[in-house]
Amino acid sequence: MSTTTAQSASDKADAAAAAKPAFVKGLAGVVAVQTAISSVDGPTSTLLYRGINIHELADYAQYEEVAYALLYGKLPNAAELADFNFRLVANRWLPAPMYDLLRQLPRDTVPMEVLRSSVSELAYFDAEIEDVSPEATQRKAIRLIAQLPIICTAYHRIRNGLEPIAANPRLSHAANTLYMLDGVVPDADLTQALNAYFVLLADHGMNASTFTARVVSSTQADLHSAVTSALAALKGALHGGANEATMIALQEIGEVDNVDAWVDAAFTNHRKIMGFGHRIYKNMDPRARHLNYWAEKLGRKVNQPKYYEMSLRLALSILRHRELYPNVDFYSASMLYYLGIPIDLFTPMFACSRVSGWSAHVIEQYHDNALIRPQSEYVGPRDMHFTHLADR
Repeated sequence: MSTTTAQSASDKADAAAAAKPAFVKGLAGVVAVQTAISSVDGPTSTLLYRGINIHELADYAQYEEVAYALLYGKLPNAAELADFNFRLVANRWLPAPMYDLLRQLPRDTVPMEVLRSSVSELAYFDAEIEDVSPEATQRKAIRLIAQLPIICTAYHRIRNGLEPIAANPRLSHAANTLYMLDGVVPDADLTQALNAYFVLLADHGMNASTFTARVVSSTQADLHSAVTSALAALKGALHGGANEATMIALQEIGEVDNVDAWVDAAFTNHRKIMGFGHRIYKNMDPRARHLNYWAEKLGRKVNQPKYYEMSLRLALSILRHRELYPNVDFYSASMLYYLGIPIDLFTPMFACSRVSGWSAHVIEQYHDNALIRPQSEYVGPRDMHFTHLADR
């Protein structure tokens, strides 16, 4: 081979290597989607929905307004909000076979599994299921936003030998969710606390469940398929289970005076402490500020401040070992507990909020779709050969 030919071959090999996409574990830092729905800025600890800072929304907005903004691109005016609320209330029901399903499930079925399977089954009863137009998907989104809290609360009552409670059309989305748990109309503080939680959890950039929903919808699959896949991703402990794990840890610790020793032992034994740290935020999660406020207020209201006080002590104790700050799941654990929500319904409550964000992302994907299909880097052997069965 001549020097010129060898150089040409080397140049081609270099060019091929340069053109090969770089492997990025966990897609960290890879921008796969352009979106106008939400912005997550880690260095400044800023979260925006449709350009509006989450602090303003948490202080002033109703979840219904936020859900509308995510689905339609702007905050509603009075007439639009009234119509949106009317449609939400009109869809606060489940087909009768859905209740049959909930009654047939084993009483120890994990609620997230119930929610995932129920959304998939709801597709059987949706007349627009195969219509993936943005307009039909918006209508289906309203139905799912209304139906998810019914699934959660109905299953919880059925597994405890109780009949589901019909939705109250006079109550807001947050108030009705609490009402369907025990039949008691919640007071303003309880309603505002759950409303704030729903607002704060409605969307959060390209997290695992949202990315999963967009991948599925990029195949032109329907909204129910995309949301079912998102629920499957949310079920994982590294995504949606931290609030449950946080509350279980607080119950394990038991008392404020036990916190420091528990944290020391956790670090010594390399035990992961859930509710701290975030893939994006390196300082305080902006949502945690509002959940901190509501956890403290509700702790005093129900005369059980211990879990909130333990949470404060836990945050300080962890800082003795490592610079880790609470994320959205940390203070939401005690807050949801004070609301009377069973611990294994914490992650389903997350889903009841996030379904509006998932739906908005599916609609956005339909508007400017490209099949999401990344490459993989093969790292296995290349010189293997087939061996006949008798010789293996």
